[in-house]
Amino acid sequence: MGRLTVQPAAKADGQMGAFVEAFTRRVEAMPPGQCPVGMVLGQLQASMAQTCGKCTPCAQGMPKIAALLRDVAEFRATETTVGEIRAKAALLRDTADCAVGWQAGQMVLEGLDAFADEFASHVEAGTCAPGMRQTVPCVTLCPAHVNVPAYIALAEEGRFAEAVKMIRKDNPFPTACALVCEHPCEERCRRTMVDAPVNIRGIKKHIVDTVAADTVETPAPLPSTGKRVAVVGAGPSGLTCAYFLALMGHEVVVYEARKKLGGMMRYGIPAYRFPRERLDEDIRAILGAGFIEVKTECAVDAAEMAKLAGWYDAVYVAIGAQGGKTLALEGADAEGVMSAVDLLGVVGDGEHPDFTGKKVVVIGGGNVAMDCARTSVRLGAESVTVAYRRRLEDMTALPAEVESAIAEGVEMMCLQAPERIEVDAEGRVMALVCQPQRIGAVKRGRPAPVAADKPELRLEADIVLIAVGQAIESAPFEEYGMEADRTYFVADQYLRAMGQEGVFVGGDCQWGPKTVIMAIAAGKTAAANIDHELGFHHELDCGAAVPPARPNDRTAYGRVQVAERPACERKHDFEGVEVPMTDEEAAQECRRCLRCDVYGIGALTGRGLESW
Repeated sequence: MGRLTVQPAAKADGQMGAFVEAFTRRVEAMPPGQCPVGMVLGQLQASMAQTCGKCTPCAQGMPKIAALLRDVAEFRATETTVGEIRAKAALLRDTADCAVGWQAGQMVLEGLDAFADEFASHVEAGTCAPGMRQTVPCVTLCPAHVNVPAYIALAEEGRFAEAVKMIRKDNPFPTACALVCEHPCEERCRRTMVDAPVNIRGIKKHIVDTVAADTVETPAPLPSTGKRVAVVGAGPSGLTCAYFLALMGHEVVVYEARKKLGGMMRYGIPAYRFPRERLDEDIRAILGAGFIEVKTECAVDAAEMAKLAGWYDAVYVAIGAQGGKTLALEGADAEGVMSAVDLLGVVGDGEHPDFTGKKVVVIGGGNVAMDCARTSVRLGAESVTVAYRRRLEDMTALPAEVESAIAEGVEMMCLQAPERIEVDAEGRVMALVCQPQRIGAVKRGRPAPVAADKPELRLEADIVLIAVGQAIESAPFEEYGMEADRTYFVADQYLRAMGQEGVFVGGDCQWGPKTVIMAIAAGKTAAANIDHELGFHHELDCGAAVPPARPNDRTAYGRVQVAERPACERKHDFEGVEVPMTDEEAAQECRRCLRCDVYGIGALTGRGLESW
């Protein structure tokens, strides 16, 4: 045996990791509005850098495909070019020796299909498709298009009340989104290229922790228009719509079926994640914005809906998705089985069922399942188990929620598909029986579970909570005449209910259960479109100005995370689990913002911001 060495054969391999990591971060920060043709070309060029060049399909095929894609990207292509690209990409995929060539060919083919309109526009019109331009990532990816760089800059200067005003320009729930938003604004943050995305939600939380939202005055409403609008549902979408309409000078009456306002923010999100007093801060500020009358415990049926449509100049239906879905399981009607939505609704009303000494099994893998599991721990359960038919990494719940649940003692039983519920002679739950699964091929973006050749698993249970989705109670409105597709209300792109004059719909009841910020975005959109429908186009002044940008600090920093109280402490109460950022931490996080609204593309596109 000859002499061996532990050094890599290629000396550059030892340094390649850092370059690959930087390249990965750049891909993660791919800006919205990127030309898809250029993106496909860029990915192919990366593949060309990876190929060994041994086989002819890679060595000769990739450069030819890249040349054709460059012709398309630079508007020099003819009608036959796209067909040529497709043929050569299929040949590359089918004949390349290894995964580098196969994946490159497959990627090009998928790009041709996914972005067919963009390729056609490049060839036929000699330009990118309409609307294709880069924008400020955080603003674009926030469904409500909040001016994120502006409120971060205000926070950095210590002008927290103005930061609240800037947020409320597009989102009247700054506190709600500071605590429970899934922060899509962070997904393509350009700071990722330097180190990691800015903790935008954390900064927002520091803002409202420093200055409570209900202590910051709302803008004075515009002069009365004499128009009256009814809002059905006082969740995030309905109250957002009411807020903006009231500021525009319209008279608003909100109809809410429950005792208190807030919708699923109150009746679906546990208090340890969103303390009720913090929700009330946002609601008090909203109700102080103009003339908003609220009628609680006032359910709207078909007859009442007909009256509202006749009495008011416009109606916005935002009833959310407040019903709980169930599963077609044997024993699902047993005593001790309940939907997650029902449990969270009871707790939201201030009632705390006693789970002391009981074994709880939760079916599901989303945020609601985690909420139920963590709530059950706080209700005194002896044990809490989550049964989920996919892998842990396939759960739709936020990773932070899964980690927190595990830290609080929740056991995750993954790859377990519910089969039936065992019931005793008195009709009470005894156990959930599951069929073990193995992970299979990817379908619709996630690996699909397949029944495994293993014996059934029996999970003892006194209580089974079903957290597999939420239902929309659309029947009364369908009886009135509103069109629904599988209980989802049908509306056009402006949220006008199909076939109804002056009736708008939005939020979870129109597109299915989503997030708080998406419901807020629907309410904002509905308010603007109702205002337009009533013959107006009001401009609203939030009372805060965008600060000038400071020079960027491009020193790499660690991202400041929002900490939680110790699990051994927090699992015994419903107090808020998150610990406030310190002033020092918040200041550092604010300085990490690169002010994309001023530097780069923001300077060329009116800062890339959506406005009224």
